[in-house]
Amino acid sequence: MAFHLLIVDDSAVMRDFIVRVIEISGLDIGTCLQASNGQEALALLRSNWIDIVLTDVNMPVMNGEQFVGCMEKDEMLRTIPVLVISTDGSECRVQRMMSLGAKGYMTKPFSPEQLRTSMEQLLGVTND
Repeated sequence: MAFHLLIVDDSAVMRDFIVRVIEISGLDIGTCLQASNGQEALALLRSNWIDIVLTDVNMPVMNGEQFVGCMEKDEMLRTIPVLVISTDGSECRVQRMMSLGAKGYMTKPFSPEQLRTSMEQLLGVTND
């Protein structure tokens, strides 16, 4: 079953890198939408079926904290699992994002295997 995902990062290079890492990981991905900030991401979420969101924290217009907080407050969006991918791996940042509603947290750099494992856990994929 193919999963539909949204990648939110202000760096187009990082978004493309994450797409490539997911392709290498072998995870079955259908639609892969991209946004450069939380505001763009919310608009995409309200008009597209998304199974999982991968987001950065530090972005202009609407940062990752604001974005995840908005998702958590929205009845329809709060059920979509959010995996934060950031260079900031401090315990304070991780706890803050998890308290806002993120379901997972990964620090850059990461391997295709690490990303696949985290995504599978959030999506409830079992390897039979």
